[in-house]
Amino acid sequence: MFKIKITETVLRDAHQSLLATRMTTDEMLPIAEKLDEVGYFSLEAWGGATFDACMRFLDEDPWERLRLLKKAIKKTPLQMLLRGQNLLGYKHYPDDIVNEFIIKSVENGIDIIRIFDALNDVRNLEVPIKAAKSAGAHVQAAIVYTISPVHNTEHYLKVAKSFQDLGADSICIKDMSGILSPYVAYDLIKSFKKAIRIPIQLHSHCTAGLASMTYLKAIEAGVDVVDTAISPLALGTSQPATEAIVAALKDTKYDTGLNLKVLSEIADYFKKVKEHHTNGSDLSLLMSVDATALESQIPGGMLSNLILQLKQQNALDKYNEVLKEVPQVRQDLGYPPLVTPMSQMVGTQAVLNVVTGERYKIVPKEIKDYVKGLYGKPPVPISYEIRKKIIGDEEIITKRPADLLSPQLDKIRNEIKEYLEQEEDVLSYALFPQVAKNFFEYRQAKKYQIDSTLVNMEEKTYPI
Repeated sequence: MFKIKITETVLRDAHQSLLATRMTTDEMLPIAEKLDEVGYFSLEAWGGATFDACMRFLDEDPWERLRLLKKAIKKTPLQMLLRGQNLLGYKHYPDDIVNEFIIKSVENGIDIIRIFDALNDVRNLEVPIKAAKSAGAHVQAAIVYTISPVHNTEHYLKVAKSFQDLGADSICIKDMSGILSPYVAYDLIKSFKKAIRIPIQLHSHCTAGLASMTYLKAIEAGVDVVDTAISPLALGTSQPATEAIVAALKDTKYDTGLNLKVLSEIADYFKKVKEHHTNGSDLSLLMSVDATALESQIPGGMLSNLILQLKQQNALDKYNEVLKEVPQVRQDLGYPPLVTPMSQMVGTQAVLNVVTGERYKIVPKEIKDYVKGLYGKPPVPISYEIRKKIIGDEEIITKRPADLLSPQLDKIRNEIKEYLEQEEDVLSYALFPQVAKNFFEYRQAKKYQIDSTLVNMEEKTYPI
């Protein structure tokens, strides 16, 4: 029997895709021990956009979330998503910050680190993979799947072999847009299983309605692990439903061995969480299949934030127009896969092109940096016309982008010494300076409020 393993995404990608990453730690902890009982291969519980969202929107310390989850989840490995040299931010960070961030992630409870680069530029994963291996984590190197004139089986196999040579413990095919079709998946996995010695995992989204069928063909082709989400936070722009995949494989040679009764109890809990977040929300647009993703290739997490971005500009009526502009911007920029940070960058440029009524009239700094080569090598060279429009005659960088960066840890530690309560604060600030500073000020104010209350209680006298 070839048992298929399951990674549950409800604590990270599922709510990032459907709820704009707004699930709180308090909503996770009551069900954590029950999740630990299931027998999952891993629980994806950290990384991606959750780190930023914790501080920016929820007034939470992401490191404390990780520690609390690790305390409650003792048997199942905790997994995180890391954006290579970008870590959990949206630009490249110096090697000293990358190394320290990975060390602290493992120390605080991460067992498996899924590491990817938005451009599949292997140079950008060399330091993160080495650091994760040294820290004792299982390193899962992820290949970002997309469709373009240059992204084919030969390309993906070349990247996978490079990851294996770097010491990856497993490979993930990361289909963030849900555009990997069933028979293409079958052929791709078959090719991987012949050429790659380490386990293969598949991550997809139901955005275009393909993922469940794609999973079945991938399983038949020999994939080892698939990512799913408990049913209330599955489908739409999220992953296939855990219970449906478990039921589909039951009593076959691929049987997962997972208990549907326990999964049903977990689903009942998350139904209430979902209701709390989606009542009267525009996020309902993300709960159904949208086959336009086959053309736009927009991933689920990008869609939820795109809707919020347009809403903030009172331009939600331009949603469909922006969806059509995204693939054109992507082509202009050399077909980068639409995964963080490229998805946000391409999406923002598409919004600006539509809202201003003139393409590239306004160009964010991040897009300029990308065109300069500061994120890595584009899959296809950017045309002279587009390059000229965006950066003029500025020089293109061809070396590993992080080679241009000086160490920063000591400088940052000194910069935030008045707020420092734990060593991890240095890393939070390194990734999101203003967001972290706002959170540190909130944390200090809250602590002062609590201390003042305790002092008042101690000073109060009571009659005997």
